[in-house]
Amino acid sequence: MEQQRAFPVLYDGTKIGDLIPDLIVDGKVIADTKVVAEFNEAHIAQMIRYLRITGLETALNLNFKPAGLRWKRIVRQLP
Repeated sequence: MEQQRAFPVLYDGTKIGDLIPDLIVDGKVIADTKVVAEFNEAHIAQMIRYLRITGLETALNLNFKPAGLRWKRIVRQLP
């Protein structure tokens, strides 16, 4: 597992900041923890942006708010 790796965020070829995902598992999957009533479109859109920036294909949103763990897998289709 990898924590706190920074990925440059570019806009029109200019670096505007860094993305630091919570956790990357085996260099393949971004895991992002949440404590929310339920996942919404903003959570999914955020993970798609994370996948685009990192070049990875799969992400997991993990929600610890409800009784028991809820999760949502997001997969980005690579060209």
